[in-house]
Amino acid sequence: MPKPLRHEDSPPRPIHDRAIQDLSFIRATMERASSFTAVPGWGGVAMGLTACAACVFAARQASPAEWLAVWLAEAIVALGVGGWALVRKAAATNTPLLSRAGRLFAGSFAPAVVAGAILTPLLYRLGLSGYLPGMWLVLYGAAVTSGGAFSVRIVPITGVAFMSVGITALVLGPQWKDLMMGFGFGLIHVVSGFVIARRYGG
Repeated sequence: MPKPLRHEDSPPRPIHDRAIQDLSFIRATMERASSFTAVPGWGGVAMGLTACAACVFAARQASPAEWLAVWLAEAIVALGVGGWALVRKAAATNTPLLSRAGRLFAGSFAPAVVAGAILTPLLYRLGLSGYLPGMWLVLYGAAVTSGGAFSVRIVPITGVAFMSVGITALVLGPQWKDLMMGFGFGLIHVVSGFVIARRYGG
């Protein structure tokens, strides 16, 4: 019987190397399974662009009520754009929205957003509408950071960026409110959305 050829320069791999590689593969698979990867990239870019347009339009309003109306309308538009993009990406990537990771993402994201919705009319009635942008940015950033714990790494980093801009807006005061809104909800959404789209798909 002919003996199999053996390459002297290719010794068999140690079993512990193969075990480490297998464990790394299993861990990576589990991380993907526990992460909500349907966060939309191009949808985030679109949300940022609508926020930039709203920033310009809001700055021209003569009263706090009109200014607030512009941003509430923008919130509805952004919610629609983001929701549509989320559902579209989930379908394209076969990511169930009601998976464990999806439920954890939504459950962590929602409380801070609800808090913002409750505090908005209160601050407006107290005549503190100029501080709404800082509050919105901080709470939205907290929501994104919390939800991002169950998503890809760029998401919680984006949340921290929102919170940083929100704190800056509170420190600078109402005179910078439109610039901070454009920088936060506009520029940060555009940049993070572009990164997500390029690295993790649209």
